[in-house]
Amino acid sequence: MTIRGNFKNFIKPEELTGPKEGTELRYTKITVILGSKPERSDINQELQWFAGSLGLFGLRDKDKSCFRIFITLLKSLKAGERLSSDEIAARTGLTRGTIVHHLNNLMDSGIVRMDRNKYFLRMDSLEEMVDYLKRDADEAWDRIRGVAKNIDEKLGL
Repeated sequence: MTIRGNFKNFIKPEELTGPKEGTELRYTKITVILGSKPERSDINQELQWFAGSLGLFGLRDKDKSCFRIFITLLKSLKAGERLSSDEIAARTGLTRGTIVHHLNNLMDSGIVRMDRNKYFLRMDSLEEMVDYLKRDADEAWDRIRGVAKNIDEKLGL
């Protein structure tokens, strides 16, 4: 493979330090794990598969804390309520620190929102949530493709 273009001063050290002063980076972290769907139509298996597909628990999360928080928020959605981190901690038996850690990750992924220190799922149904997450991912890929095209043009690729 031949690389064309002028790479002298391609990346300047000051460009590696992050955004310029006064600018804010906003991001949504979307994790998707593709696995086999559960064979039986058991609601608990489907919920675990759904949450696992969204990366809501992993090997480090031995007690499935994030999944438990997600289920608590799903129940609160059905009940039409929003919950504080203290209320979630009381319902799950997890520490408030654990709750806040996972809520921040869930907010970063776009699954959870917060208003007046109350947390809730982003949408009114899981299907709607998937549609919005898909839209977010599609927008991210479009931006990445645009930047890739711009880099290709600058490098003469």
